[in-house]
Amino acid sequence: METIKLSEQDIINAVCLYVAEKRQISPHLVSAELLWDEDYGFSAEVYEGKRKQILIEANILEAMRFYLYNHLHKHAYPDRLELELRDEEGVYAYALYNR
Repeated sequence: METIKLSEQDIINAVCLYVAEKRQISPHLVSAELLWDEDYGFSAEVYEGKRKQILIEANILEAMRFYLYNHLHKHAYPDRLELELRDEEGVYAYALYNR
């Protein structure tokens, strides 16, 4: 069993790289901020120049799969992939592989 922990910065990087790939632009032109709301859960505000986009949790998970596969060279679909929030650590994620 292998566990990969993605920090808040790793998740932000994943979102920026994912959006840049989708839009065919440089990742340096994209910035993101992770958000959490009791009613809606996790989301991300993504900025590309003056353009703002909101990604829901499903999009963030897709971005993390993209990051796991293309940048960490891991299987894109771990057995478990989830976001968590803790006061002392902020937002982070675990990818669990049982294979």
